[in-house]
Amino acid sequence: MPKMKAAVFVEPGRIVLESKPVPDVGPLDALLRVTTTTICGTDVHILRGEYPVSKGLTIGHEPVGVIEKLGSAVAGFQEGQRVIAGAITPSGYSNACLCGQHSQDGAGTRHGFRPLGGWRFGNTIDGCQAEFVLVPDAMTNLAPVPDGLADEQVLMCPDIMSTGFSGAESGGVRIGDTVAVFAQGPIGLCAAAGARLMGATTVIAVDTVPARLAMARALGVDHVVDFKHEDPVQAILRLTDGRGVDVAIEALGTQATFEGALRVLRPGGTLSSLGVYSTDLHIPLDAFAAGLGDNKIVTSLCPGGKERMRRLMSVIASGRIDLKPLVTHRFTLDRIEEAYDLFANQRDGVLKVAISV
Repeated sequence: MPKMKAAVFVEPGRIVLESKPVPDVGPLDALLRVTTTTICGTDVHILRGEYPVSKGLTIGHEPVGVIEKLGSAVAGFQEGQRVIAGAITPSGYSNACLCGQHSQDGAGTRHGFRPLGGWRFGNTIDGCQAEFVLVPDAMTNLAPVPDGLADEQVLMCPDIMSTGFSGAESGGVRIGDTVAVFAQGPIGLCAAAGARLMGATTVIAVDTVPARLAMARALGVDHVVDFKHEDPVQAILRLTDGRGVDVAIEALGTQATFEGALRVLRPGGTLSSLGVYSTDLHIPLDAFAAGLGDNKIVTSLCPGGKERMRRLMSVIASGRIDLKPLVTHRFTLDRIEEAYDLFANQRDGVLKVAISV
């Protein structure tokens, strides 16, 4: 049986490179030879044991690659074709998918819904930090890479770009809006860029890491707030002349950022939450206006599927945004344990790492 190298979860604190069998291809699947992938903050949660997965699982959910083999029932694609697949790989036929909620795909369940059900790579099936990955429901999830786009140009599309943009989309950003984005990691940076693309005329970025604030400016935000130098709530209220923002996007997953986002909303504004929370949240009564402020709190999980990927790559191809600068470090698959150490400990100004296979 052919073997491949893969980054495997062994136990909390240990993701190691091991040899595993190359997956068999079912009728609706595609075997992708991975050319470039990356490490996500969610992978770090897995590494630390903060999000449970099975021991022996291959980690990763952001693949760029070439179709190695197609299942017998797959049409519309060809072997040797460059493609990406989203971090979320919906079946396309469940009740959730037919409601447009692909990330909550419950294919095979009684009611057709399952929380986080669309997230399969590196969660419920083997993921992408490997030489090969099996893409389920290939006709729903494979998206051809446009000619002229390099791997690193589309590397953010499967997750970071899709998730960040969804924060602006779920928040209902409109032309002329003022938007605050709490945390400028890769997802927050993409959320700020997405808000601008949707028509926000004032975007305020909150963080404290100089490299992240500089990247936010490079992506076009209008104001940056360093929360170590000033209270972000007071700063944002000052910048908006006391009005507050139309949409606040929370992109970290802590009580402080969630509460800050809630406190800067104007009456009737929307808090769009992208964070992954590991503890219960407390909603302050005053910030919540006793439940009478006409505010909305919405959550989002990265949208997936081939049409989502096509649209995101179209944005890249149009030149309206360039996310390649988010790749600050590069490693080969053989050095992925070193890459995890750097990324998990946020050293050397790292934003995203590119893993070439």
